[in-house]
Amino acid sequence: MGLFSFIKDAGAKVFGIGKTTAEEKAEARLEETARIEAQNERASQRLINTISDLGFEVENICVSIDGDVATVNGTAKNQETREKVILVIGNTAGIAGVEDAMDVAIEEPVATFHTVERGDTLGKIAKKVYGNAMKYPVIFEANRPMLTHPDKIYPGQVLRIPALD
Repeated sequence: MGLFSFIKDAGAKVFGIGKTTAEEKAEARLEETARIEAQNERASQRLINTISDLGFEVENICVSIDGDVATVNGTAKNQETREKVILVIGNTAGIAGVEDAMDVAIEEPVATFHTVERGDTLGKIAKKVYGNAMKYPVIFEANRPMLTHPDKIYPGQVLRIPALD
C-alpha cells in the first residue's frame, strides 16, 4: 500500500498523546510570564544595586517592575534622596513611570522635575526656572551623582530642580 501522509497535530487526541493547540498556547503564555517575571526581578535588583552604589540611603528599599512602571518602597534619608532615587529609576531605559511609595525620615521642601528637551542646557533651564542662567550649578549639584558633567544631559532625561534658598 505505501505511506500515507497526515498532518500530525490535526485530528482527535485519541491516544492522549500530544497537546491541543490551546494547551500549547497556555503553556507558552506561562513560560513567557515566568521569563518576564524573572527579567523584571533581575532589573529590580540591578536598580537597587545602582541606588546603593550611588550612596543613597534608603532603608528597606524594594523596587518592583510591572511592564514599564516601577514601584519603589522604603524609607529615604531625606526628600533629596527620595527624589534622586525616583530619578535613577525613571531615567532607566524601559521605565516609563515610577510609583513612589517611599517614606521620608526627614521632611524637606519638595523639588520640581524638568524633562530635558532638544537644545536644552543647564544654563537655559536655570534661566527659565530661576531667571538667571548662571544658577546652572544649583541644578547640576542637585542631580549629582547621576550627572557627571554639566554638558552631559540628553533629551527625555528628567532632572531635579530644587527651590532656591
